[in-house]
Amino acid sequence: MIDSFKHKGLRKILADTIKEKGILDALVLKAIETVPRHFFLDSSFIEFAYEDKAFPIGFGQTISQPYTVAYQTQLLEIKKGDKVLEVGTGSGYQACVLIEIGAKVYTIERQKSLYTRTKAFLPTIGYKPKMFYGDGYKGLPAYAPFDKIIVTAGAPFIPEDLLNQLVTGGKLIIPVGSGDIQIMKSIIRIGTDDFEKKDHGTFRFVPLLKDRTIEENLL
Repeated sequence: MIDSFKHKGLRKILADTIKEKGILDALVLKAIETVPRHFFLDSSFIEFAYEDKAFPIGFGQTISQPYTVAYQTQLLEIKKGDKVLEVGTGSGYQACVLIEIGAKVYTIERQKSLYTRTKAFLPTIGYKPKMFYGDGYKGLPAYAPFDKIIVTAGAPFIPEDLLNQLVTGGKLIIPVGSGDIQIMKSIIRIGTDDFEKKDHGTFRFVPLLKDRTIEENLL
């Protein structure tokens, strides 16, 4: 895999594009400029890798639009060393962006074939999040609590298990909706049973489906 000066230049243009759309967090923009998105795409899509668009990655899943990745990441307000749970590993691109910002990433994927492929792939490009196969609705109680949780697929409701795995003061970012369009929500845990919720506009994600098989695999 080659990351050429051309690719780096295209990432700089992509970062400038999403900045114009309202992403102002310098660390998020730097991460978008750093992670080689073309490594995550099928060869037939590589020439379009730095367009601000989502693309299929197989198994009925997509790699999210860079603006959406940046938007969710900006909402998380990551601090270096934050322990972050990602629900929906997908291609691994979002996890790599979080790692670039300084997060300690735990990520769970429900599609076994996608999980296996991504787990093998990420170390080859220098990223090693802790990866798990299982039902994202349940989170990772054995590794909780988390400073931040990000859900990268549309959820019909906010899973209570995820709320319970936040530290006090922790934040969950999740797109919620049962149709094709979801509302991006942020939920901050104020106390044991006290949460502050905000809406942040509409987005389009593939659905987060429940998978009852749990098999944890630490990378």
